[in-house]
Amino acid sequence: MPMNGVLSVLPSPADFRTMTRAPRRDLLCGLTVAVVALPLALGFGVTSGLGAASGLITAIVAGSLAALFGGSARQVSGPTGAMTVVLVPIVHEYGANGVLTVGLISGFMLLVLAFARAGTAMAYVPAPVIAGFTIGIACVIGLQQVPSALGVPTPAGDQVAVVAARAAEEFDATPHWAALLLALGSAALMLAGARWKPTVPFSLAAVGVATVVAEALHLHVTRLGSLPSSLPAPSLAFLDVSRVPTLLLPAAAVAALAALESLLSASVADAMRPGERHDPGKELFGQGIANLAAPLFGGVPATGAIARTAVNVRTGAASRLAALAHAVILAGIVAVAAPLVGRIPLAALAGVLLATAVRMVETDAVRAMARSTRGDALVLVLTAAGTLALDLVRAVLIGLAVSILLALRAAMRGTRLTPAQLPGAAGTVTYHFDGPLLFAAAHRFRRSLADVRDVTAVDLRLSGLTAVDATGALALKEAVGELRDRGIEVQITGVEGGHRRVLESLGVLPVNPTSNRGAIPSAAGATAP
Repeated sequence: MPMNGVLSVLPSPADFRTMTRAPRRDLLCGLTVAVVALPLALGFGVTSGLGAASGLITAIVAGSLAALFGGSARQVSGPTGAMTVVLVPIVHEYGANGVLTVGLISGFMLLVLAFARAGTAMAYVPAPVIAGFTIGIACVIGLQQVPSALGVPTPAGDQVAVVAARAAEEFDATPHWAALLLALGSAALMLAGARWKPTVPFSLAAVGVATVVAEALHLHVTRLGSLPSSLPAPSLAFLDVSRVPTLLLPAAAVAALAALESLLSASVADAMRPGERHDPGKELFGQGIANLAAPLFGGVPATGAIARTAVNVRTGAASRLAALAHAVILAGIVAVAAPLVGRIPLAALAGVLLATAVRMVETDAVRAMARSTRGDALVLVLTAAGTLALDLVRAVLIGLAVSILLALRAAMRGTRLTPAQLPGAAGTVTYHFDGPLLFAAAHRFRRSLADVRDVTAVDLRLSGLTAVDATGALALKEAVGELRDRGIEVQITGVEGGHRRVLESLGVLPVNPTSNRGAIPSAAGATAP
């Protein structure tokens, strides 16, 4: 790869100079984000299956490196609900060491995507796919919290709906009302507080109140347990090279999700601060570095976190110093208050994540999108259902595939072949073609043109042609050939330069080296001005 390509994804001195703009404000923003991130990191670590400590390590290590090397000045990275959805089945099949190996491999894959400048593809993901993806993630996160909220051990199984149903059955047999009340109380406090004061981090308040209540009343509920007071030493002891080939596919799913969610989160940050744009290549590079390092310390794969990024932007972060400060402050909290954090009831974290899942869905935007067209509603529902029933990557692929089919259908319907009799030219009919002549519309176009009757000549005007592919060009060639076999003279006029080259290359028009400077040749050898 050329050196310029490598340098384009590395942070520049200008990226770091911005950290001196408003350091006091950035440090205060970092403190606010850290308060929000602490219960989420703990909860997502538990939900992933690797434990609360793993979630905190991810927020600290990945959060700091992504802040330094990423392409968004306000992006906050760490463990997310979307990633836990992918990690749970990997933990069940390959164990904790398998997840760490997957994270390491996905980091390399993200670096490859960064150097390939693949981040620009994010602009082509349709809005209904993103909305369905978000709804599906919210549903999965909510279902994942059911066992902890009910105070029962998590039943075996890969399908979250089945696991939640089994947990409900176990609760029905032996109810744990204390855990359920703590979970519902935490969720209610967080949701009510968010409506009252959106900028205040009520998630930590909810966890704190639940912990105090559980301690004061000596409630028998499951707690987080002991947490390390410092980061462990980096190690590759988890890596089993012989298992790498079997983990490539899960790693590809993790890398795809990390890229998708991180770029989506960075786009959200851009929208909240008009006039500023992230660099997709640098963002993927930063996420790659973060995911290479996090497993070495026992952390799970990370992505850009939409909720924490939104808090960072709303509180006025001026540079990447705020996201870096959030990671450093989390490390300080763990060092100082690890025993206290270990007393947090799992049910309280489940309540916070339930509220987080509810707040992820922007109901007004989803409702408007679902009402816009039947196609958009279909894509949204299929993506959400695929996320819930399959996995996130396959759900997005399904949504993209259906979106492409609907777009082709719309393009096909947008093609028009309109007859208009030329005055003073007996037996000659003019057809105006408007729209794209692509494979989706090729058969219908050929059939319409071949059905011409009772004329001696056809003037086919293609000035309204917007796009043409090989299938469409060949359909035109066959239709013209059929007309000429019936003795009907055909003249093609109005072809623009780019489309003319396609038609010439496939023999629809005779090759004319001077056509770029002069007349436009027709299929019958005639020319048009």
